[in-house]
This record gives sequence, C-alpha cells and structure tokens, in this order.
Amino acid sequence: MSRESEADLPGEPLLPGALPEALRAELVAFRRDLHMHPELGNQEFRTTAAIKARLEQAGLKPRVLSIGTGLICDIGDADDVRPMLALRADIDALPIPDTKSDCAYRSTVPDRAHACGHDIHTTVVLGAGLVLADLHAQGLLPRRVRLIFQPAEEVLPGGAPDAIESGVLEGVGRIVGVHCDPKVDAGRIGLRHGAITSACDRLEVALDGAGGHTARPHLTTDLVTAAARVVTDVPALVARRVDARSGLAVTWGRIESGHACNVIPQHAELSGTIRCLDLDAWRAAPDLVHAAIDEIANLYRAKSEINYIRGVPPVVNDPAVTELLREAMAARRGAHSIEDTEQSLGGEDFSWYLEHVPGAMARLGVRRPGDRTTRDLHRGDFDADEHAITVGVEMFTAAALLDQPLPQGAGPALP
Repeated sequence: MSRESEADLPGEPLLPGALPEALRAELVAFRRDLHMHPELGNQEFRTTAAIKARLEQAGLKPRVLSIGTGLICDIGDADDVRPMLALRADIDALPIPDTKSDCAYRSTVPDRAHACGHDIHTTVVLGAGLVLADLHAQGLLPRRVRLIFQPAEEVLPGGAPDAIESGVLEGVGRIVGVHCDPKVDAGRIGLRHGAITSACDRLEVALDGAGGHTARPHLTTDLVTAAARVVTDVPALVARRVDARSGLAVTWGRIESGHACNVIPQHAELSGTIRCLDLDAWRAAPDLVHAAIDEIANLYRAKSEINYIRGVPPVVNDPAVTELLREAMAARRGAHSIEDTEQSLGGEDFSWYLEHVPGAMARLGVRRPGDRTTRDLHRGDFDADEHAITVGVEMFTAAALLDQPLPQGAGPALP
C-alpha cells in the first residue's frame, strides 16, 4: 500500500491540485540535479537559471532579483490587486563536503553540499508553482500567488534583507515557508504558534599577547591557555547572567593558534555562534558576551579584539497563517499528519520577512519512516526522503486555494 493510500485523506469533495505522477517524477529529478550541483550564497547562478527555465517552460514570467541570483514569479491575473500569498524557498548550499556513499546524486562539487535541504525547499516551491499555474489556466486559482526563490540564507544576516530590498514583498499580504526536519517522518509536518526558531549571531575573537618558549610560560601571556579558557568559560559566564529560560548559548566552531609544540604563540583566533530563544536576551547578548570575553582575556594579560556580527531574530509564526498551513495539510493528508513542534535553536532568515508581513514556517518531515539513523542538518551525510517533495507541494497548493484576505487593518506579526 502506498503512503498516499495510507493517509487519512478527507472525504469528497477533495481540493484540486494533487501532484500528478509525471510531475512528481520530474521534481525528484530536478531536486537530484540541484543536489549534485550545490552553489553557495550569492553564487547560485546555475540554480537560478534552472528554476527560471522551468517556470518559463510553463508559460510563466519569472524575474531574476536585482542582486543577481534568486527570482520571483507571480501566478494569477495581473489585474488582481489583492495582497498575494507568497511561497518562499531558499536556494543556497553549504561549504561542507558531501560524505554520502553509494548515492548516485551526491554532490559533484568539492566541499559543497545541500546539507540543509534547500534543494528540497526549492523543489517544493517550484512544484507548487507549476501546479498552481495549471490551476490558474483552469480558472481554479482564487487569487494571485508569488513564488520567492531567495539566495544566501546561510550567509548572516541572510539573503532575505537584500531580497526584501529588491521588492519581493511588494503586493504580498502573507508568506509561508518550510524547513526540512530530519526528526519528523516524511508525510508529516510540524507546526507551532509563536517562535519556532531562535535568534542566531556570529562571533569572531582575536587574542594577542607576548609569546615565547613553552619552558617559560610565566614570561608570556600563555595565549593557548587563554584561548582555551575563553572557549570553556565564556559560555558558562554568559549563561549565568541571563534567565536560563532565554536559552542564550555561546557555541564555538573554530579555534586556531600556534605552529610548533614548543612555542607559545602571539596570536589566537576563535569563532562561533550565539543562539537565543528570547528576544530581550538577544538584544542584551552583545554586551554580555563582550564583558565575559574581556574578563577572561584580562586574567591572562591578553588583548582581545571582538567582532560581534548580528544575524537573524527568531522566526515568530503568526497564529492565523499557522492555522492556514494546518488547514491545508489536514485537507490533503488528514489531521493525523500534523504534529506540534518545539522551538529550535537553529536560525532562519525567514524571520526578516515577518517584520513586514505575517507568515509562518512549517517543519517538513524528511526522515524515512522507520529509519532511526541520525542524518542531522549541516552534516555531510544529510539526505531526505523525497516523498517530502509531494507533501510540501500539496500543502502549499492547498494553502493557496484556502487562503482568505486578511481582516481589514491586520498588520505584521513582529518578533
């Protein structure tokens, strides 16, 4: 029995816009092509061209963004001035190697991989656009829809601010997106009212001081030890200076220092991220982190230079738009296919759109049912059950069919 027939689908009349089998196979092939040719943020020229060509093949008129990569495409009657529902996908990859073995569609680009599922996101929005274009041709699309293919989500503070500056939200009333979740089975989605991701910033630290012989550390700043103490003590200090419920966490990803085992170096570099569940704590984080680093560096007479790079605020789902996704998923696959999801410490630049229009992000299940192997995001062995493409396409097409105009005077859901 297929997964489609196992679903607790609603009774008649069903919504139009189910994904045809031929298009399903084409979308899987499209996703695999993207997976084999990953491109980093603001370098997604091949990806942009592939999306544009397929939309034009369907008779649509996509427009490449003024920033050079990414594009938008409107579907529906041009004289319809009602606010549109926007479907957003991010199109960039990560600078890590693809370590999957025995995979025919593994990355062909060294040290580049779609390890966060953006190839799935892109294919879902493309597929939804193709189905909606066909519905519009049949006179079945109630209002205009905009597809947004956004570059550079992985590059803090994300490509969303540049896309917004390019006009992607002009005429948009609501926006929806999905993010792959390897903890949720394919065929299901996770939803949450309110914050669904965390804030995410980047931190770069340089430590300098007098180096020397390892036989005489008392005559030096003992810089390697100073760097090690910054790594271990700063996260603990910061965590004790905010409400524990804020989830403020400093996590290091890189430390470099020294060239020889018997030489105390004069320079060390560290970099990492700051993640936070709470908006007020996120606003206080730069001062707290600066103070903690300076305290530890001063103990070792090290000079610290700190570059605190603001990233993204939390994604805060609008309740009404979240319920639109819930209704759409229930219409396609039954209420049992929806689960409540927790707030993630991951960051997402989808949050910038929500400072302008209400919207919601769903977690799209990509785990093969019954498979408990860990294939987490941002790992070289990440992969997805491609059944998720069908689920995402049909949820988005249902959302477009069920979308209703916002109440008069309704505004954006600010984080």
